[in-house]
Amino acid sequence: MRPRVAAAAGGAIALVVALGACTKNTGEGATVDNERQQTGVIATDPKDSMGPAPAVDGAQAGGTFTIIRETPISHLDPQRTYSFAGLMAAPLFARFLTTWKDDGKGNLVLVGDLAETPGSNVNNDCKVWEFKIKDGVKFEDGRPVTAKEIAYGIARSFDPDLSGGPTYLQEWLADTPQYDTRWDFKANRTALPPGLTTPDDRTLRFEFAKPRCDLPFAVSLPATAPLPPDKDTGVNLGNAPFSSGPYKVTQYQAGVEIVMERNEHWDPDTDPVRHQYPDRFVWSFGPTPDAAANRVIADNGADQSALSWNYVPASLVARVAGDAALRSRTILSPTPSANQLVINNQRVTDLKVRQALNYAVDREGLVKVLGGQNIAAPMTTLMPPATIGYQAYDAYPAGPNGDPEKARELLGGQTPELVLGAADSSVEQQVATQLKGNLERAGFKITIRNIPDDAKLEEIKKKDNPWDLYLGSWAADWPSGASILPVLYDGRSIKAEGNSNQAYFDDPTINAEFDRILTLSPAEQGPEWAKLDERIMKEHAPVVPLYVDVAYLVHGSKAGGIFVSSVFGYPSFVNAHLKP
Repeated sequence: MRPRVAAAAGGAIALVVALGACTKNTGEGATVDNERQQTGVIATDPKDSMGPAPAVDGAQAGGTFTIIRETPISHLDPQRTYSFAGLMAAPLFARFLTTWKDDGKGNLVLVGDLAETPGSNVNNDCKVWEFKIKDGVKFEDGRPVTAKEIAYGIARSFDPDLSGGPTYLQEWLADTPQYDTRWDFKANRTALPPGLTTPDDRTLRFEFAKPRCDLPFAVSLPATAPLPPDKDTGVNLGNAPFSSGPYKVTQYQAGVEIVMERNEHWDPDTDPVRHQYPDRFVWSFGPTPDAAANRVIADNGADQSALSWNYVPASLVARVAGDAALRSRTILSPTPSANQLVINNQRVTDLKVRQALNYAVDREGLVKVLGGQNIAAPMTTLMPPATIGYQAYDAYPAGPNGDPEKARELLGGQTPELVLGAADSSVEQQVATQLKGNLERAGFKITIRNIPDDAKLEEIKKKDNPWDLYLGSWAADWPSGASILPVLYDGRSIKAEGNSNQAYFDDPTINAEFDRILTLSPAEQGPEWAKLDERIMKEHAPVVPLYVDVAYLVHGSKAGGIFVSSVFGYPSFVNAHLKP
């Protein structure tokens, strides 16, 4: 797709971003097209990073906003947060060094959150960065947030017991993917990791051995949430995080319910993106996507103020899309979330077998099972279309329905017996069953093994996991190949647990390409990531690209202010409110 440079106003640096997609109403209901252009800037004027956030039209204070989700959020520890639900819940109770102003239409502005700006590149070489911390940001007990608590939050992410979150900062500071061997958090709890200092209470300083020009983006993730050392409960923090945001967790009933109520010490004048309209948020877990959707469609009682977190299930898509009365209560939006059949390259070592897996998949049939074009769009690349420099290609052209004969030819008479690990959620079970049929038609023998949904992410991140295949999804942490390809396919990052490289793919020549491209400016990186994307698939086939999510959500008649995050592709609650 044709890249577009965002027009940058004064006090902003333009980002180059790619065409995305948008919703368009037609006579037959809402559809998704390819007209929307995602744009973005980095705000350098401190005024852009101050609050309050602009008022939301029609919003009023009060009431309880309910989010109904099938499976629980495993924990709320910011330094360990990497699931979509966790990433969208975290901004309610935690502040980060930087954050995105997002209109839900693909227009993004990176601003300071805890910091006064998105950072200062001290020597203009991307090796030394400083962030000045705002005055007036407070924890839920009223004490001020300083650089020291932010630094401590980053330091605890080095603890191997607190794995599961992103690892950019740890790897960059330690200058090695094996960051926990360079600095031991448990033995140095009163110190800071190499390269991280707090010259004073309002200054946080990063010093890197190599240029890290993407740092302002990386520190927008929850790993930079502040925490006083005396409030660190280790692995138990996820049950009772310590708030620096507009809400605080007042009840955590594992697997059942999370209640968040207003934090009276949150100051809107310091916050450029969040509001505090509802009195409380309630996350309610358990109902299937069908049950949750039917509840909010019925629009009775408390469900009038509820959102069904899970996308509209396939069984209800036609009903919802065809009901004009529901159109004002649905959200249809593209997402940057790419889904793959991840191949465990440690266990499936034969390239021809991996290539055969790519030829075997019926993507059109898979999209139909998921619910059609309102739910998913087929993809054959590693990076989704909303990525800087994206170029379309198909390394294994099998048509929309797969080519089982080509797959059998590659297998040469073999009948590989593979174990497919699948979460026990209803959607993933549907996808796994569909893929099993595709693969067995092409000559494989597939056994599905169920994994508890709230444990799946951590389990497949273990290097010695027992599955040959599993379903994976990835939304870039910012819209660049830099937060996709090296994160998912750099073999030097593989460790015992907490792996983002869940394909366990490792090739020295590809690793060297990651290093080369990361030294380029962001504008130069885009086309190079696209070339490498195609090379990885053609030479190694480490995964089977499947589809990009389309967000299709339904909510009650009193739920307002919800939009789909242009960064992560799931509902954002920073503007949430209840209508009269």
